Parts: sequence; structure tokens; C-alpha cells
Amino acid sequence: MDYRQLGGSGLQVPVLSFGTATFGGGNEFFKGWGSTQVDEATRLVNLCLDAGVNLFDTADIYSDGLAEEILGKAIVGKRDDLLISTKATFPFGEGPNNQGSSRFHLLRQCEGSLKRLKTDYIDIYHMHGFDGVTPLEETIRTLDDLVQSGKVRYIACSNYSGWHLMKSLAISEKYGWNRFVAHQVYYSLVNREYEWELMPLGLDQKVGAFIWSPLAGGRLGGKYGRNKPAPTEGRVSEGKSPVPQSAVSEEVFYTITDALEEVAAETGKSVAQVSLNWLLQRPTVSSIIIGARNEEQLRQNLDAVGWNLTLEQLKKLDTASDVPTIYPYWHQRQNLTLNPLPRFY
Repeated sequence: MDYRQLGGSGLQVPVLSFGTATFGGGNEFFKGWGSTQVDEATRLVNLCLDAGVNLFDTADIYSDGLAEEILGKAIVGKRDDLLISTKATFPFGEGPNNQGSSRFHLLRQCEGSLKRLKTDYIDIYHMHGFDGVTPLEETIRTLDDLVQSGKVRYIACSNYSGWHLMKSLAISEKYGWNRFVAHQVYYSLVNREYEWELMPLGLDQKVGAFIWSPLAGGRLGGKYGRNKPAPTEGRVSEGKSPVPQSAVSEEVFYTITDALEEVAAETGKSVAQVSLNWLLQRPTVSSIIIGARNEEQLRQNLDAVGWNLTLEQLKKLDTASDVPTIYPYWHQRQNLTLNPLPRFY
């Protein structure tokens, strides 16, 4: 397993990390993702560690806390061998203060996550989404306090826009507080909007990217294609995918899967493995979060590393997945001398 430095921090993370949203199945939405219980979770954790995947990503809201509980039980006796990433911000329970990134909510959620995970500290603590109501100074100061207390090692965000992230970094710099070292984002061959602003920002400010849903909510897993009947079972067909089908047009999607199938045939790898490997060769990407309902799925995803797509294959996939940008990006791209793109090759 390869490891990469996480943004501007000194922390080394594996290029593949394991997501635990499939643990628990504690409510109707997450049942569509999976319902892995402790015994199977323990086997998956051990398989990951054997392969060098020592970072496990979870969140307080995954199955209403059950995913954290199961992960906590699955890592008993192994805490020093791994890294834990968890998140807060979204609604957890009833009441007006049980959501957001206020000091009240974050301190409560951090304590709850520590108890459910059976640990004294969280390695990477993410703001799961942007809170446009709470002053950012309150959020960043609270996170800095959590770091100073030893309950959190590094702080990060998720699903922020460019100005959300940049303002957060500016506040950290202004007051000398800890800063976000990572941004957990959606990025895949199906949707490359991350490249328009957030990737250049990450390069400029040394913010590493954790990639969630690298297979576009399962649509790049190999079951979907131009000449394949759409599956009638699974979270995509049940409307439980985190990536809406409307995020890409049907024709663009099939152009991408056509190219993926060609490259998969050339490499002897699966469509999913090619999709993951493409991401591993993009700037700012520190780690890709993979999920699995069972050991076989996990083993298949682990085979996405240890090899690289050729330059010609990368360009073929880039061409197939390229879509027109929106303003102001199309305007900026009229002069690439002044606004150079990230270096992909």
C-alpha cells in the first residue's frame, strides 16, 4: 500500500481508506448501503490492515451512530495500529441545537463519537457539511480547542464550496488556530466539477482530498453500461445513492462507460478498478474512501492499487468524461496562460 502526506500536515495516510457507511443498516436509508454487523466488520478491518489500509472513515449520522459503535467494537485491541476519521454537523436527534457546527453541537457530538468508537482521540475530525448559520470563528475556535485538548489530532471539512473553505483557512491564519488539512469531496469520472475550483484551491493551500463515492454511488462498479440492462436491485435503483442520477446526462454517462470498458479490456482490470486508479493519478488526492458489503468486494477494490494507467489511457478517460464548464470557469479558461489548469500529466 502506498501512503501520501495529508495536505500540509505531517500525517501519512494510505491511498485507499475504508468507509464504514455500510456498517449497521440502522435506518431505512442506510439499509440500502449495507447492514454489516460486528463479526463481519472485524473481518473487514483485519483484511484492510493486512493490506496496509489503516484509515477508517465513519460519521456520527451513519445509521444514527451505529456505524461508529460497530467500528469501535471491531477495532478493540488495534487502536494504535490505525487511524480514525469521523464527522459531525448534520442532524443527530431532535431539537434545534442537535445539528450544525456550533460549539454546543460539536462538543456534544465529539464526546458521543469518542464513546461510540471506544477511543480517547479522533485522528481526523471532519465538518460533514457547511453550516451557514453559525459564525465560522465559533466553529474553528471549537475545533482548535478540541485539538488542544488532545481529543482530536487533525481537523478537516467536507462538501464545502471554495469560499467556505478559503474563509475557514483565513480565519485559522488570522487567529493562529489549527487549520483544515483535508477536504472530503465527491469526485469521480462521472462528475469532475471538483477540478474547477476546489482542486486549484487544494493545490494552492495544501489541503489534501479524501474522495467519497469514487464510483459515483455504484454506477461505475461495472454493472451499468450502454448495452447492459440497468440493475433492478441495489441502492441506485432504490434511490438511496448519495449521487443523484441527474448529476450526469445519460449520453455522457454511456460515453464514459464505453471508454472504461475499453481500458478495462486493455489492462485486464475491472471497470471499478480502472475508475479508482484514474482517481489515484489526479492532483491533490490523498486517499480514496472505498466501501464494501463483504470481503469479496473489498478484495476487488484493493486491487485498484499497485499499477498505473498509461498516459494514453488517462487521456482517453479524460476526453470521454469532459463536459462544458459553467461561469466563471469557461471565461477563465479562455486564457490558460493567466489561469493554468492543474497539471494532470
